[in-house]
Amino acid sequence: MFYGAKRSIFQNAKELREKMTGAEMQLWSRLNKSQLGVRFKRQHPIDIFIADFYCHKYKLVVEVDGEYHNDEDQLEYDEGRTAELERFGITVIRFTNDELMEDIDWVVMEIEKHLNHPQSR
Repeated sequence: MFYGAKRSIFQNAKELREKMTGAEMQLWSRLNKSQLGVRFKRQHPIDIFIADFYCHKYKLVVEVDGEYHNDEDQLEYDEGRTAELERFGITVIRFTNDELMEDIDWVVMEIEKHLNHPQSR
């Protein structure tokens, strides 16, 4: 479930859980306590990365991207990171902070599509 994550990654994940953004907190309020019928973990270590949200049953990572993800270097890093996670058979879906803050119901429906139809990922 952690794909060889080192102790330092776990410590970083713990710190990130304590400093979640407003958008992350809003999404977590809809994902925690298995509200979608499956368990999600927040700020979950996977190898050298920390996924914003992770559902192990469906190997689904949900990322919440702030403005800095529009930077060209960050976009390139995110693409590489996604490719690395996909090597583990993990699907990564991304939403912007704005999408979460403006239409959380749509975001949740998009996540549910991946949970209800994992073969179409």
